[in-house]
Amino acid sequence: MAEPVLHLVDKHMALITLNRPEKRNALNQALLAALYDAVEASDQNPDIRAIVITGRDPAFCAGLDLQAVTRENLLDPRGDGRDLPHVFGACRKPLIAAVNGVAITGGFELALNCDFMIASDAARFADTHVRVGIHPGWGMTQHLQQAIGRRRARQLSFSAESISARTAHAWGLVNEVVPHAELLVRTAEIADQIAQANQDMLHTVRGLIDFRDRAGHREALQHERKGFKAFVGQLFRA
Repeated sequence: MAEPVLHLVDKHMALITLNRPEKRNALNQALLAALYDAVEASDQNPDIRAIVITGRDPAFCAGLDLQAVTRENLLDPRGDGRDLPHVFGACRKPLIAAVNGVAITGGFELALNCDFMIASDAARFADTHVRVGIHPGWGMTQHLQQAIGRRRARQLSFSAESISARTAHAWGLVNEVVPHAELLVRTAEIADQIAQANQDMLHTVRGLIDFRDRAGHREALQHERKGFKAFVGQLFRA
């Protein structure tokens, strides 16, 4: 039986591949447990500086495996009380979603929990929670409107319509769209650029960006300014 997740390390990049192509990489308990293990192992590896998550062609992830929803523990797949938002939210390394095909509902949420997305021109995105009658739980209603605005999020979630990679790029959902064959090449280039950064300052900047999720604009500016003053003060004391 094939491993549900492939985990490779190339220099300073971890490549995590969802590996249930016959099910369009639909999420069952074994896949989720292996995914969480791979993300945490990559985060704990001091040599790794960026984590890329993709799917084995032809799909990125078709969402929850509906046959597993009532039979398997998808909420707590490892029995440790940690779900996808916990694992991804605690990861200190940048998470990049390399979306190679369809990203539907739970698979779409998985990508939205990453720091940003690079998409193949074969990618498509859809939120079908209202169509299949499953309550969102990994941040769809919040992450999507943050990415594309409330009115577009309403349209996408209410209609369950799928959008192309080009539309996703125009709406600000994905950072770049590249030819399918170049997806991992381009993503690896970005990971290499991240690897060359001052890692302490990268974590600081990432934290400052994330601070905006729990504070208003003015408070976030003050928070950044406070950190800058402390940084300058340390330079003078050095």
